[in-house]
Amino acid sequence: MMFVYSCAWFLVLLLTSPWWLWKVVTTDKYREGLRERLGGVPERLFAAKDARPVVWVHAVSVGEVIAITGLVRELRLRAAGFRVVVSTTTRTGQTVARERFGAGDVFYFPVDFAFAARAYLRVLRPKLLILAETEFWPRILFESERYGVSAVVVNARISDRSYARYLHFRVFWRRFLRFFALFLAQSAEDVERLKAIGAPADRVRLGGNLKYDIRATSEAAATAAIRGALPSEAKLLVCGSTLEGEERMLLEAWPELAAAEPELRMVLAPRHPERFGAVARLLERSGIRWTRRSDWSGGGFEAGSVLLLDSIGELASVYSLATVAFVGGSLVAAGGHNPLEPAQFGVPILMGTHYENFRGIVEKLRAAEAIRMVEADGLAGSLLGMLNDRDGAAAMGARAKAVFAAEAGATARAVDALLDLLSGGAG
Repeated sequence: MMFVYSCAWFLVLLLTSPWWLWKVVTTDKYREGLRERLGGVPERLFAAKDARPVVWVHAVSVGEVIAITGLVRELRLRAAGFRVVVSTTTRTGQTVARERFGAGDVFYFPVDFAFAARAYLRVLRPKLLILAETEFWPRILFESERYGVSAVVVNARISDRSYARYLHFRVFWRRFLRFFALFLAQSAEDVERLKAIGAPADRVRLGGNLKYDIRATSEAAATAAIRGALPSEAKLLVCGSTLEGEERMLLEAWPELAAAEPELRMVLAPRHPERFGAVARLLERSGIRWTRRSDWSGGGFEAGSVLLLDSIGELASVYSLATVAFVGGSLVAAGGHNPLEPAQFGVPILMGTHYENFRGIVEKLRAAEAIRMVEADGLAGSLLGMLNDRDGAAAMGARAKAVFAAEAGATARAVDALLDLLSGGAG
């Protein structure tokens, strides 16, 4: 089965190689970390001559890095006899991980071939491999088993889209999911889905969602600058994690919003850094007054204007200033993004109806009347309704904050389970 998988994976890469080569030649983010991805273990991982046994944590991108931040910190505190290192797949995830965990302990995740996986396993010799959410890579699991490494999934989630694919190939997946020592699932639904696709039932537990434990522990520079630029009567609409198509919808609604709310400003934060330029060009063509965060350090933030938040890692903190927050990826069929980022501050939240990737969280907020859903054609009206009804919106935000607080605790449960595994492994 492993041979069949490796051949299929190699064939896919071979057939798509012209596209990958073009991307490597033309795009910085595909070149960055290429050597590490191909099994070139960076010297910084062993230059420190740290002799402690290793715990390897993998988080794909920014969202997963933020989600596992508390877990990594607690492991480093409570399992000080182990060195915790972190890998990511994306460049933005790498940037945030280096800031949070230290560059010497952060690297790119290897491609799922034996030569690359074995290179890291030989150097790191980890006692535990912790994968965030649904990073089921057969080769790394197979090689980890051969090297005697226990594998765990934390914050495990099976999306609607992935579930159908996993079910279709469950005979295949059943063989590889047995390599995991433990699955800590986000929700009861994820527990049942993991079992259905072949995870051993006795190794699947309900752990809760690590994202309920995310706290903005420090104020971003952008937050301080915006706060200093806002007069007391100002209202601020923060539109975060937007995807292609959503910025156009928001900018088309903006003249109506600005006319009805003379003291309104907008912060617009695209989800992907590579789209900052495209959104800037869209703003330029719109005729709306705007400025880039990268060109602005404070001072004037005029009523009716838009601030393009073209930075990484500042959005969660900026949400704290919002009168109303719109969470993107939800007006287009992309599964939505995390509404807990504004919920932690008691900010009223508006979101589109495409939220499959955060169903458990959104349904809890909806049950508590702590979020408002909107279709694309009702965007302007819904935003105006929330901006006008300040008391009602504030009550909605307070309910969101209460849901956020009530669901906390997944990080502590995960760390306890991981320490149990490490203790058994050490014995």
